[in-house]
Amino acid sequence: MTPKVRIVTDSTAYLLPETIARYDIRVVPLRVIFGTESFAEGIDITNEEFYQRLAKSRALPTSSQPPVSDFIKVYAELTQLGYDILSIHISGKLSGTTNSAMAARNAFPQAQIEVVDWLSMGMGLLVLAAARAAEEGQGLVEIKSLTKRIAATVDIIGTLDTLKYLQKGGRIGAATALVGTLLKIKPVLALTNGEVKVLAKPRNRDKAIQCMLEFMTQRVKENACIHGAVVHSRAFEEALALEKEVRVRFNCAELYLIELGSVFVTHTGPGTLGVAFYRDESPEQD
Repeated sequence: MTPKVRIVTDSTAYLLPETIARYDIRVVPLRVIFGTESFAEGIDITNEEFYQRLAKSRALPTSSQPPVSDFIKVYAELTQLGYDILSIHISGKLSGTTNSAMAARNAFPQAQIEVVDWLSMGMGLLVLAAARAAEEGQGLVEIKSLTKRIAATVDIIGTLDTLKYLQKGGRIGAATALVGTLLKIKPVLALTNGEVKVLAKPRNRDKAIQCMLEFMTQRVKENACIHGAVVHSRAFEEALALEKEVRVRFNCAELYLIELGSVFVTHTGPGTLGVAFYRDESPEQD
């Protein structure tokens, strides 16, 4: 049976190419901006090209949401084929992408299009769950309800090599960024409701990684099955080691190793290492 629902997301889901192809997920790219030049993430600029530009640039890059016209093009194609659409995007607290998607949705008043606001970094897990449900033939209302249930159990934790990118973007206070610079701490951060929270302030990277693993242990009940992704920006060896450790310590239904793209790195910087995960259990059990 041909699925009735198609999933649309944006480039900050950082899905593997094979996942996008497998479920025919439509990805609308955000932009990364160097001076007067704007590049569609993953299309006009690769990660390698981004880092080359970053190394040469005197000013840090910025990012912007996709234009409404990009969403209209995708929605028009899918609705003409008779599909309902679930469009899952980075949080409005972090980007204007959701606003662009909702403006595009208004151009199709007769279509069944639902827009879901999410927090990024763990968004790919949510998109993947939705795509699987669509393939199974679940309807738009069911799939949206599923994503809400999963979103309530997702944890996002990570550590950064430097805090200057977060400071520039206003995600944490300037004082916290200054302390991090002077004391050389490697803070462990959590993304909660679109805002960065500091969980711990270890002095080195190894201790930061151990803090992340301890946090996971506290959050995952014994024998609970997790779906997760280890994410990084220019920290492949550490990410690979962390992935192996997570597999040893936890019962993983799936665990992906994902390199973050240029838009996310614009706000966190190279050297980011993190884990996003959710458990196969209801939030009421927490």
